[in-house]
Amino acid sequence: MESTCNEDMPSPTLRTAETTVYAVLFAISFSHLLNDTIQALLVSIYPLLKESYHLTFSQLGMITFAFQVTASLLQPLVGWYTDKRSLPFSLPIGMGLTLCGLVALSMAGSFASILGSAALVGMGSAIFHPEASRIAHMAAGRRRGLAQSLFQVGGNAGSSIGPLLAALIIVPHGQGSIAWFSVVAFLGVAVLWNVGLWQARNLHRVHRKSAKSLESAHAALPTSTVVWSLTILGALIFSKYFYLASMTSYYTFYLMDRFHLPVQSAQIYLFVFLFAVAAGTILGGPVGDRFGRKRVIWASILGVAPFTLWLPHAGLYTTAVLSVVIGLVLSSAFSAILVYAQELVPGKVGMISGLFFGFAFGMGGIGSALLGNLADHTSINYVYQVCAYLPLIGLLTAFLPDVGGQKR
Repeated sequence: MESTCNEDMPSPTLRTAETTVYAVLFAISFSHLLNDTIQALLVSIYPLLKESYHLTFSQLGMITFAFQVTASLLQPLVGWYTDKRSLPFSLPIGMGLTLCGLVALSMAGSFASILGSAALVGMGSAIFHPEASRIAHMAAGRRRGLAQSLFQVGGNAGSSIGPLLAALIIVPHGQGSIAWFSVVAFLGVAVLWNVGLWQARNLHRVHRKSAKSLESAHAALPTSTVVWSLTILGALIFSKYFYLASMTSYYTFYLMDRFHLPVQSAQIYLFVFLFAVAAGTILGGPVGDRFGRKRVIWASILGVAPFTLWLPHAGLYTTAVLSVVIGLVLSSAFSAILVYAQELVPGKVGMISGLFFGFAFGMGGIGSALLGNLADHTSINYVYQVCAYLPLIGLLTAFLPDVGGQKR
């Protein structure tokens, strides 16, 4: 009887693995903020680059494409490899590559060198995102949705701060002032080195399921259903990140063209939108933990459609309000989508994180390139009229099965 009771009790190691380590979550979220602040500088100086190098919208889209697609291709490979072999100190190396790209961008003197700098920043992101998401999963305990939201909110906060810093520092002082932000990258390296030390001491928190448990997990859903569900999630990522590409890459140009705002004022409006994205991100994970990932995906992707359809026809004040609503609602989706996918394919946290981060980056890059080309051939206003219909793809959520993380 005594031995039976002991077998039913969780071991100290298991109990430790189920606790949430908030210090690590906040550290990884802060490093995500630093990483994405640097990345946001690239997009934020597009008006400066366009004027200095006489670039077209298509060329601006190619810069985003170089950054996003480099990250897109490498992230699934990084995630797949770290699932098999942990690399605790890969994160500071990734931040170091981002630092190199930042310095190269500050000294770039041609369109080709700008593309190379953007690709180098993309390589840093490829190493950072899947492994950082994996550490968030390690430190999450039972609160996986909250952990992913905390991780994501750091990145989105950094993306919102980037345009503000660009407006205050880079636009007045020129391209060379980008090098000043190397201090931010050095701080990121220091934080991530300490995170790596924690990861090296806590590899037991990685739940590697036994073959039997994996078989039972897959028995609940046929392989065809898992593949179909991942395809639907991919379509939802396409919808979300194509629309976000229109906002992050071209929203300032839209405001300058439609409402005749100066560059710095348009950057402030972009900051407001991206700050709303950061604020909305924190909601998706905890709400998904409480009410179910599928409901969050429904509300986030499809629920934003009325506002995106209204945006191209609104005045300046209403546009600002709508952008805040769109940012808040749309941003809650990714954490829910990512944890939902991890529950579909248990035991492959790094690979799934890398696949979905990579696909999101890829869709953002391709979307930026295609929308830039569309703007060159039509108008920037027409781009927003077309993108307004993208959230309707959220109707596909109806075909997703119910998996773990439903209402508790």
